[in-house]
Amino acid sequence: MINLVIDRLADSQFLISLLVAVASAATVLTLAMPLFEGNTLDKRMKSVATERDKIRARERDRLSRQKDKVSLRQEPKQFMRDIVDRFKLGDWLGTESAKKQLAMAGYRGQQAEIGFLFFRAVTPIGLFLFALFYVFAINDFGQPTTIKIGIAIAAAYIGIKAPEIFLSNQTSKRQASMKMAFPDALDLLLICVESGMSIELAFRKVSTEIGGQSVPLAEEFALCTAELSYLAERRQAYENLAHRTGLEGVKSVSTALIQAERYGTPLGTALRTLAQESRDQRMMEAEKKAAALPPKLTVPMILFFLPVLFVVILTPALVQVFKWK
Repeated sequence: MINLVIDRLADSQFLISLLVAVASAATVLTLAMPLFEGNTLDKRMKSVATERDKIRARERDRLSRQKDKVSLRQEPKQFMRDIVDRFKLGDWLGTESAKKQLAMAGYRGQQAEIGFLFFRAVTPIGLFLFALFYVFAINDFGQPTTIKIGIAIAAAYIGIKAPEIFLSNQTSKRQASMKMAFPDALDLLLICVESGMSIELAFRKVSTEIGGQSVPLAEEFALCTAELSYLAERRQAYENLAHRTGLEGVKSVSTALIQAERYGTPLGTALRTLAQESRDQRMMEAEKKAAALPPKLTVPMILFFLPVLFVVILTPALVQVFKWK
């Protein structure tokens, strides 16, 4: 049995077939996942409400006991914590940029940080050892030892970059969802503010209304509402919102809110201007995608549409020609 597995792993044709099968399954799964995806808005908003209750408990406990620290989130796995603490991974892997990327990707708390540090250290080592085992014990590809070691080093480099690529992809998806729904959220925020609502109540109202378009944006607004209620400085809540989203539009709104809070400037005028700019920017991006569509369709039309069109047009004529002959 083991010899059969080794022979299969050493067969390049089998590996290619396996990769094609995995790619096909991944494509089908990607297309089918939106059809089976349930409504996660209630679950996410419930977690945000839980987070708000934890912030309230933390602030109350901080006022009563200044020396104690209250953990707001679930504790990370003990073996992950032991490895991170034993090798002091936070000193040489836990950079500020990584923490910002975790927050922008929607992963908050010590549990997410410990998990990121653990996988950032374990993934390159695991891929390096697997590559060494494969090229030296299963299939050497007819290459010298130097090339084999180079393949293992390349696998380790992929392992180093894999967590960062994962965070980058998660951040891009999250930002795309928030960016699409942000102009509508800004319009709703403007309506709430001009109707006489406070900014906390306006954020809370918008978070419940905008969840159908963007769950991440609703979650961020709800967290901002909780921070406005319980943080010592309201300016910090606006800055945290801008840092977690990483969107220029949200940063502009945060700056306008901070200025209105500090200098008493009218908030409705600034929000109306920012809402118009957000709508114009969304329209320009849609026009840009529409303008880029014809060049992108050129190659598929040449490769797929034109040959089929020629076959459909010329086949009846060729049939008639051969028939007369």
